[in-house]
Amino acid sequence: MRILELSTPVFLAWWSLVGLLVGSFLNVAIHRHAIEGESVSKPRRSRCPSCKTTLTWRENIPLLSWLVQRGKCRTCGWRIPLRYPLVEALNAGLWVWIAAQAFPERWAVGLVQCVVVSGLIVATFVDFDCFEIPDEVSIGGLVAAPIVSFLVPELHRNGVVVAWLDGPTQIEPSRMAALSSALFGMAAGAGILWLIGKVGSRLYGRDAMGFGDVKLLGAGGGFVGPGAVLVALMIGALTASVFGLFNILRYACLVRRRNRRRRRTRGLGHAFWIARAAGRYLPFGPFLALGIGAVLLAWSEIAFRLPFGPR
Repeated sequence: MRILELSTPVFLAWWSLVGLLVGSFLNVAIHRHAIEGESVSKPRRSRCPSCKTTLTWRENIPLLSWLVQRGKCRTCGWRIPLRYPLVEALNAGLWVWIAAQAFPERWAVGLVQCVVVSGLIVATFVDFDCFEIPDEVSIGGLVAAPIVSFLVPELHRNGVVVAWLDGPTQIEPSRMAALSSALFGMAAGAGILWLIGKVGSRLYGRDAMGFGDVKLLGAGGGFVGPGAVLVALMIGALTASVFGLFNILRYACLVRRRNRRRRRTRGLGHAFWIARAAGRYLPFGPFLALGIGAVLLAWSEIAFRLPFGPR
């Protein structure tokens, strides 16, 4: 492929531009997900969410237009959310980082990783906005993971299933071992989260886990394998716990400040009781996406530090 024959700096610069363009498309998918009657292809042209004015090409240049317009719509002055340049820059940055690690020798693996990471970005920001994970990401991942794993078996290098089926002497993973790793990973990811949700529902008398999270972790397991998906779940649960604690503390401070402003005599216990109820509304999908992304991009380094990793 002639593109892969470019010098590294030129290729990375070109790939960053592609990442920015894809990031702009991701913003469209995130914004239109919850709008009835709209999709990524309808309407065909981007428009301002506030005044509905169709954007010109000058207003639609990823990242640059936001900077030039100082984060505002040129027509109505509506302040464009920071999420738009953040998604574009995050997608471009991750794509360049992946390319620097994988291209040109492992270009197929790098390409798959770029697509998966973009899907995780969409899942993250839609879950923050709507408290749901798009089926296009989760179910699409469940369908694509076995196929991609069979076509690009190197995705499951250093996986526990591949090491078990192929043996320690085989350097390159076989297609059937990679496919088995994907299927075991899907079953492990979806199965353990579904089980946790069932147990939590019995204990607390309410839904403890959204089924979108189950599907997302199952899809992630298809790309990283069973051992890695369990580590992804641990990373997601740990980071969610830390953020959840800070969220509760933040709410407690807000409630405490409000009580003092209104000269109420309610104590700190009441503030934490209110904050604990409010702190429940923290989506788990973004943290699962973080865990899946971490093991997807750095499993080789993580695996050799785990007791069950390859030796």
